[in-house]
Amino acid sequence: MTRTARRPRRPLQVAAGGAAALLALSACSSGSDSSAKPDSPGSGKPSGEVTVFAAASLKESFTTLGEQFEKEHPGTKVTFSFGGSDSLAASITGGAPADVFASASPKTMKIVTDAGDASGTPETFVRNELEIATLPGNPGKIASLEDLTEAGRKVVLCDKEVPCGAAAQKALDASKLKLTPVSYEQDVKAALTKVELKEADAAVVYKTDVRAAGDKVEGVEFPESADAVNDYPIALLKGARNTETAKAFIALVRSAEGQKVLTGAGFLKP
Repeated sequence: MTRTARRPRRPLQVAAGGAAALLALSACSSGSDSSAKPDSPGSGKPSGEVTVFAAASLKESFTTLGEQFEKEHPGTKVTFSFGGSDSLAASITGGAPADVFASASPKTMKIVTDAGDASGTPETFVRNELEIATLPGNPGKIASLEDLTEAGRKVVLCDKEVPCGAAAQKALDASKLKLTPVSYEQDVKAALTKVELKEADAAVVYKTDVRAAGDKVEGVEFPESADAVNDYPIALLKGARNTETAKAFIALVRSAEGQKVLTGAGFLKP
């Protein structure tokens, strides 16, 4: 009775073992497929949520790319946190959960890499140039960076620790000009908003932000901006919870398709 009772269990165990092996093999095969080409948008099967910390100046273009990514990869969700690059870097080194960091300057990216929180070497994906944002119609007749230094002008700059503020200061130093703003703002969008609300006559911001604001402001180019062009690096973070999907998003940003969106927003090619 004992031997008879054992016989039917043995083949079931073998079958179960075989099924488990098949499932394991299938899982390995599936994992291999999803990571075969993680750096090519559309390859593999990105899934789940990816969290991207990005400079405020990337808000419009990255939002567009995020929607495009979700459409190309059903089942994915891209969540963004936009702000001053220095604040974002501090959040990342402080343990904030994120998969990707796109900074508006190598200096702020270095905060993350020095802390050992980046995975691999950051890559420059675009560049950005400064422009003066004035009220629509440019009522103050501002035509140069020097015009901003005139007495009575209400000018806003980004904080010096923020990439757009550091770039503005670099342009002013190159021109040997001194400017005392009515306020320093924590990111480029906040600086631009001061002009939109008519709380300032002008702000030194990125050309991309002037373009994104449409008819709310008017842009004035100035030659000194060529001395303060910012490189924008992007990196996968070491604490990424969804590595493959994060890599796929970075690949989209750096692809010809992604570059078309970014240059269309006014960014310069790297």
